[in-house]
Amino acid sequence: MIYLQLFWEFFKVGLFSVGGGLATLPFLYDISAKTGWFTTADIADMVAVSESTPGPLGINMATYVGHKTAGVTGGIVATLGLIAPAIVVIMIIARILTAFREAKVVQDTFYGLRPASTGLIAAAGIGVAKIALLRIDLFRQTGSVLSLFNWKLILLAAVIYITLVKFRKHPILYIAVAAAAGIIFQL
Repeated sequence: MIYLQLFWEFFKVGLFSVGGGLATLPFLYDISAKTGWFTTADIADMVAVSESTPGPLGINMATYVGHKTAGVTGGIVATLGLIAPAIVVIMIIARILTAFREAKVVQDTFYGLRPASTGLIAAAGIGVAKIALLRIDLFRQTGSVLSLFNWKLILLAAVIYITLVKFRKHPILYIAVAAAAGIIFQL
């Protein structure tokens, strides 16, 4: 039963998360709240691990959740659930799109998907920033605005951003530096 549930939950994610891996995050928050398979803190860990390992973010996260929930078989089932809609949709679109490629409705449809993707990615980015940079639980305990912010991680994010904009090196370098800083400074 757990395998069927894993497949179904990630099938829905794969079907509706238009825009790539970060667009899966709102769906993962929903799965977390609905099933209890993982916490919101686990989602932050999933993003960190998925961003620093090869492969698409959404697939890495599906594999992580499936493995955590039901072992190796669960990881495989969740991953298959996530990619199954894409395979089906691509096969259908490939047959239809060649005949209607120049049709205005097709062009308008793809144009209309852009803001939806942008909104999903923005929501995911805000969710990750909230988990990574804010200490909401500590703020609730203390009531101090200063305790709301995780100043070390905000500083690290600012340094990474500034050096990324200034030097434009490969993102892997920044991921490695941030991982090393997390280990060294126990962030």
